[in-house]
Amino acid sequence: MSSNTRTLKYLLGWLITGTRGGPTRAKILEALKDKPQNANQFATLLGMDYKTMRHHLDVLEKNRLIISVGDRYGVTYFLSQVMEDNYDLFKETYDKIGKNKKGAQKNGK
Repeated sequence: MSSNTRTLKYLLGWLITGTRGGPTRAKILEALKDKPQNANQFATLLGMDYKTMRHHLDVLEKNRLIISVGDRYGVTYFLSQVMEDNYDLFKETYDKIGKNKKGAQKNGK
């Protein structure tokens, strides 16, 4: 595993499995794999407040997992090239969330 891949794995681990907003950010990344969208479309898709959605998009963009094109209300989000190239690593990380939740539900947590 290259040093860049290892760094991305740690970043994804923190952003997806290590924070309360991780599941939402993972859903955003999955949706972007299918098609580019704007913040309002994401808020509607995930049933979330627009400002909350903007926060998650800003976190993902700041960490270079997504990119934006356009300005003001015309901003559309895309997966970054790094995410496109390492999407399997993201899916592996995201799958851990589901396994952890299933284990916690079995244990009554």
